Amino acid sequence: MSADGQGRNHWFDDEAGPVVRPYAMTRGRTSSAAQHRLDLIAVVVAEPDADDPEADVTLSPEHVDIVGLCRDTPQSVAELAAELDLPVGVVRVLVGDLVESELVHVNRPVPPAELPDENILRDVISGLRAL
Repeated sequence: MSADGQGRNHWFDDEAGPVVRPYAMTRGRTSSAAQHRLDLIAVVVAEPDADDPEADVTLSPEHVDIVGLCRDTPQSVAELAAELDLPVGVVRVLVGDLVESELVHVNRPVPPAELPDENILRDVISGLRAL
């Protein structure tokens, strides 16, 4: 008798499916050709004049879901991962595919090094108040 008590061995259980699934969704890729660094707070926006993603047979259901979510409201990479219940790495690859297909574009956050100095902003505010 086996471990499951039914006379057969199970190589996996019901919880093992999602472990393989992300790998299959990205076809084994950890990045896409169009993917640049996609931060968790990078905002994904559906292209308003893009073709219907459901008509593209090369796209997975997850690709179509991402475009659908972003059509309603622009979504961050982290929000998409949470909404789709997928690892962030998978969402990054899928979003990269969609950028390459020109179905979405990504608004990346401004790097902290490029933000204006806080002291300069305070000086500007003080100058405006003095007017």
